[in-house]
Amino acid sequence: MLHGPAAKLGTDNAAARKSKLGIKLFILYALIYAGFVFIGVGYPNFMGNRIFFGLNLAIVYGFGLIILAIVMGFLYNAACTRLENKLNKEEDKT
Repeated sequence: MLHGPAAKLGTDNAAARKSKLGIKLFILYALIYAGFVFIGVGYPNFMGNRIFFGLNLAIVYGFGLIILAIVMGFLYNAACTRLENKLNKEEDKT
């Protein structure tokens, strides 16, 4: 009762470019997160400063990191879909 894959799998001509994009986005996020850790470790009192609607920097920065990760995920997905459609189009014609 075994069955084959649900979709035809072939070579992904966009794989290298998608990997490079993923690495760039990861490095960007890691640098922004490192800033959060640096402030938290080096200047913990600064994290208590009220910034936005009475919320302190730690809360605003933390929620910002979560929202940034979600937005970056959507952007990565959209960019990968565009790359796949563009670079794998020629293969579908054969």
